[in-house]
Amino acid sequence: MSLRIQNKDILVIDDKPENLKLLDSLLAASGQKTRLATNGILGLKAARKRIPDLILLDINIPEMNGFEVCKSLKADPNLKNVPVIFISALGETSDIVTALNCGGVDYITKPFEIEEVEARVNTQLQLRELQLENERYSNKLEELVGERTTQLVEANDTIKRS
Repeated sequence: MSLRIQNKDILVIDDKPENLKLLDSLLAASGQKTRLATNGILGLKAARKRIPDLILLDINIPEMNGFEVCKSLKADPNLKNVPVIFISALGETSDIVTALNCGGVDYITKPFEIEEVEARVNTQLQLRELQLENERYSNKLEELVGERTTQLVEANDTIKRS
C-alpha cells in the first residue's frame, strides 16, 4: 500500500476548459490544491509566481507549446526540479520521447483513466518528497561537517601553540 500525498500545489496547464474542470475536480477529490492556466505564457507566470509541487502540462496549448514551456521550466533554476507530467491527446512514440527528453517525468495520453492520473500524480509527489527530504539531510550533513571541520582546525591550532 502506498502513501497518499495530499495538500500539494499542482499547476494544470491546458487550453480546454473541460479538461481543466475535470482535472481540477479529480485533483481536489484526491486532496490536492490546484491552479489552472489556459496557455503556456500564463502557466510559466503562475509557476514563477509560486513554485508548484507538480505540473500537469498539455502539449497543444496557445502562446507556447508544452515542449517549449517544459524547456523554459527546466532552464529556470527555481523550477528545474518541479516534476512535469505531460497529459496530451498526442500518443505517438515520437511525442512521448520528445516530452521526456525536454524534461518531463511522465506522460499520460488522453483520454485518460482517473485512477491512472491519480496514481501517476501520487507517485511523482512521493518522489518529489523523497528528493526534498534528501536535500534537507544533505544540507544538514554539510552543516555538521563544516562545524566539525572548524572544531578540528581549532583543536589543531591549540595543539600547535602548546
